[in-house]
Amino acid sequence: MHSGPFLRRLTIWNYKSISLAQIDLGSLAFLVGPNGSGKSNCLDAIRFVADALRTSLDHALRDRGTIKEVRRRSGGHPTHFALRLDFQLPDGGTGHYAFRVGARPSGGYEVQKEELRVLGGAGGLGEHFYHVERGHIVVTSMRASPVSLPDRLFLVAASGQPEFRAAFDALSRMEVYNLNPAKISAMQSPDPGLLLRRDGTNAASMLDKLDKPARLQISEYLSQIVPGVSQPETRILGSLETIEFRQIVKGQKTPWRFYSSSMSDGTLRALGVLLALFQNQGKPDCPPIIGLEEPETALHPAAAAVLLSALREASRHTQVLVTSHSPDLLDNPDIPTEAILAVASEEGITRIAPIDSAGREMLRNRLFTVGELLRQNQIALDPSHLADEAAEQQLKFFEHDSP
Repeated sequence: MHSGPFLRRLTIWNYKSISLAQIDLGSLAFLVGPNGSGKSNCLDAIRFVADALRTSLDHALRDRGTIKEVRRRSGGHPTHFALRLDFQLPDGGTGHYAFRVGARPSGGYEVQKEELRVLGGAGGLGEHFYHVERGHIVVTSMRASPVSLPDRLFLVAASGQPEFRAAFDALSRMEVYNLNPAKISAMQSPDPGLLLRRDGTNAASMLDKLDKPARLQISEYLSQIVPGVSQPETRILGSLETIEFRQIVKGQKTPWRFYSSSMSDGTLRALGVLLALFQNQGKPDCPPIIGLEEPETALHPAAAAVLLSALREASRHTQVLVTSHSPDLLDNPDIPTEAILAVASEEGITRIAPIDSAGREMLRNRLFTVGELLRQNQIALDPSHLADEAAEQQLKFFEHDSP
């Protein structure tokens, strides 16, 4: 059950174009900024953590090139990057997970520091923790610790401990989507997985796994986003699967049926977004946070209000983080001011912060919507919330640091 936002604060240091950012997140948050400003890099930092835990740190780095492609490029040539996630678990536990990965002089990489602390939750009262440096366990609450290796995240091994299992499950189930209509329209192999894949390549299987209320919910939203189209269903054709839609055709008493290969990119993308939002709703396997890359892409501007309604409804059971530069999606005076995070690029460095005081005042007084400010290029970052490289030492990535 969703008891509030899972990810309370995200701190990013030297990750791709992001020099240093510390952002607080609610149940629904929008990263708003122009193309190329670095919005996607913020979401990818979350996906990196999940990828590294689900597969391996090596796989997560290789999927993005190498550590040279992940750490920020600059005149100072940083040799490492760090991420910290402050969270609240579904079982009531709170805590943080942080790690710093650096390049070795001789090549390769190592986990320079890694730390997890959980207070309360299913592990019982008290604090459960570990702090690892370069493969050596510096301090831990565990009586018997698994082996730590310098090129792997220790949480994968520590997840066998009951007090850390909930944190591992939640962090590894974080999902970020950049849905591909071409992948959704193609014939798909049946997939036993429990979560929608990032590009939608198992959409047919995921649709088939939905319970009836979720399927009806998706059908209703889809019919509003794409008038006349509804009731998507999984169809098995030989050893493969596809999705069948019903569409009202003028002059016909009953809706015609079309396979996904005959549907528009906008329709397929809308279905993918809805599947991502409402998958496993209310179930233990529901992702604790869902990131969506520009969900309004390929949709008619008139559908933006319906899409926003779906985002807001989904945020009641899972945290939702959206990148967008669409004034149409943000043209709603009821979007909370604190839900908007401005993103800008200055000399190749991504900055992320709440909207400045002038913008917040205009939104609170309903003089403008976020969309109208975006159209007028009046969304500016609050300078008091901007972290810079000089403040890095003051941002505590790790609670424990060895002498």
